[in-house]
Amino acid sequence: MIAAALLAACSHRPEVVADYNVVPLPGMIEIDTAGTADKFFILDKNTVIYYDNAELKNEADFLATYMKPLTGLSLKTSAEKPSGNYIELSIDNEILNPEGYTIDISKDDIEIEGGNAAGVFYAIQTLRKSVPETGQHNVAFPVGNIMDSPRFAYRGAHLDVSRHFFPADSVKKYIDMMALHNMNTFHWHLTDDQGWRIEIEQYPLLTEIGSTRPGTTIGHNTAEIDTIPVSGFYTKAEARDIIDYAAKRHITVIPEIDLPGHMQAALAAYPNLGCTGGPYEVWKNFGVTNEVLCAGNDSVYAFLDAVLGEIADLFPSEYIHIGGDECPKIEWEKCSKCQAKIKELGLTTDKEHTKEQKLQSHVTKHVEEFLTSKGRKIIGWDEILEGGITPTATVMSWRGEEGGIKASAMGNDVIMTPYTYLYFDYYQSPDRDKQPLAIGGNLPIETVYSYEPLPDTFTDEQKAHIKGVQANLWTEYIPTYAQVEYMALPRWAALSEIQWMQPDKRDYADFFQRLKKLTKTYDDLGYNYCRLAFEEDEQAPAETTTE
Repeated sequence: MIAAALLAACSHRPEVVADYNVVPLPGMIEIDTAGTADKFFILDKNTVIYYDNAELKNEADFLATYMKPLTGLSLKTSAEKPSGNYIELSIDNEILNPEGYTIDISKDDIEIEGGNAAGVFYAIQTLRKSVPETGQHNVAFPVGNIMDSPRFAYRGAHLDVSRHFFPADSVKKYIDMMALHNMNTFHWHLTDDQGWRIEIEQYPLLTEIGSTRPGTTIGHNTAEIDTIPVSGFYTKAEARDIIDYAAKRHITVIPEIDLPGHMQAALAAYPNLGCTGGPYEVWKNFGVTNEVLCAGNDSVYAFLDAVLGEIADLFPSEYIHIGGDECPKIEWEKCSKCQAKIKELGLTTDKEHTKEQKLQSHVTKHVEEFLTSKGRKIIGWDEILEGGITPTATVMSWRGEEGGIKASAMGNDVIMTPYTYLYFDYYQSPDRDKQPLAIGGNLPIETVYSYEPLPDTFTDEQKAHIKGVQANLWTEYIPTYAQVEYMALPRWAALSEIQWMQPDKRDYADFFQRLKKLTKTYDDLGYNYCRLAFEEDEQAPAETTTE
């Protein structure tokens, strides 16, 4: 406080002192704690953001954009090194982790170096979050050094837009929230029984029919159905815009086309793809329906190739998510075409898998071979382990950690996303009266923070196959985007430290104090977050806002 007073006395503009203890906490922070005026870099109207590589103009623009509302300053960016006060952005190929970075603060300049442009971007996030408040003021950055890099290369957040649709601008806000939390992979769940949300030119009825649900079950799958239509889909042009928007923030968009189950919206559009031929409707209930694609119908494979071909052409991501979860085999057991396909393939039931489970594995392998021909890899939920799996498939372990344990032992790559820690459609407190309706369960932020993706029981080889961590947000009971934010925040803050920090650096009590500071950023950005974690701030009416 004394330092702040000294600085303010020397300036015509108020000054605030930056605090580098942000979320996620950088791996190393060394600052000069003497507190005298010459131990600070002063960001003011004369500060220039200098980038020595044309590749970093994007990052320079972001830094200027972030600082404008925080300080009221319109900072200039330049590809030419200025003579006075400046922040320098550069790439250092000797930084081993490409997403790692260093920040060196002297009284004359701030030098930011990243292993690549993404590393520079994450350094900017740290600098941005270190500004303690929004206002018309300069910022005093304490002299020192910060060195940081992420623990996991895959740091994901999932959003289901099938059960409830959110327009493109809302999806972009979600991506901005991800950037604030140092996440780099957006898992976009685009199709399900309750709605098909992406344009497919070869099958136009998918969106003409499959994108509209005439009503929805009321409450937790009651017999009562409302008459409020839920509709919407993304054109390819909108999807490309979102992909580009995310890429500028170093976020990869991985699309999910869930198959061969969770396909009733597609069956409503093209009933010939089902075992019975329908009629089908876009499903008004939640849960798992028995109506799935007919794995014995050759036209289904042509359909999957066409859809995934357009998806692969649209999305540049290395991975395509193919779902594979919750596919009941009831119709396959009765379907003459499916049973004929089983006989043709020579599939038999053994002590580990039924012949119908092996039939799903056949569908998965067909899809994987097709996507491999397009230069892509597949990710699937842990059910794709049933019936056998190829060595190149990546598994998302959601039904606890068992799928991840098994897949990693088999040599498959894994993304850990167990529902016990990382399903953010669960309630955030036992006090449900103060929260909007959720799917069930109770997952407070402290439980999220306690999750360790690499338990001691894993061998070193298994640990090498754990590529990252992701939280999932299913939207059966999340009808508005404001509620999306409420369910994600502040639990994303805990998620970000699991994804980014080494486990020996994590401490919940320290995190909780830093989280309180981060909520000021949430407030400044207008994010709707759950305040139940902060007992002194409980405001029930604000928390139930879903408009």
